[in-house]
Amino acid sequence: MQRYTEERSSDCQDQLWIVEHNPVYTLGLNGKTEHLLNVGNIPVIQSDRGGQATYHGPGQLVIYTLFDIKRLELNIRELVSLLECSMINTLAELGISATAKIDAPGVYVEGKKIGSIGLRIKKNCSYHGLSLNNNMDLKPFDHINTCGYSDLKVTQLSDLGVNIDTDLLANSLVSTITSTLSK
Repeated sequence: MQRYTEERSSDCQDQLWIVEHNPVYTLGLNGKTEHLLNVGNIPVIQSDRGGQATYHGPGQLVIYTLFDIKRLELNIRELVSLLECSMINTLAELGISATAKIDAPGVYVEGKKIGSIGLRIKKNCSYHGLSLNNNMDLKPFDHINTCGYSDLKVTQLSDLGVNIDTDLLANSLVSTITSTLSK
């Protein structure tokens, strides 16, 4: 995604990359190692995205958003809001009421974080993206200060009584993102 962003021209199509990672902690550009408490055998990768520490693993939907934000006439805050609203709307379709917080990007259900956003903008283009917790082992989050907050709890769809295949969740969220962009 870094190479695609670096090499892309204004003619290149925007892309959404859907991935599921092996267990890994990532630390954003300004991330502080003090937020990594007891990572054990899980690798820690320094990332060039925004944000602090997070965890990615099987059962979590990750979508990289490779967008030309200048062409889309979006600023960074508008892109973050678009991604938050897309997750919120997708969750609503599954019967879950979620919210965003202006001071702590991401999506929350009853105060627990279910969706995260970490972006990088280069040459007026975004990369990295969002993660949405579906049906995963949440214990690794206990070994970091998630997003730099010592008391932030996380949740996932399966803990909220929703059982959905991650591929189906990806299809729904991608559809919501693309329909929002086309408005």
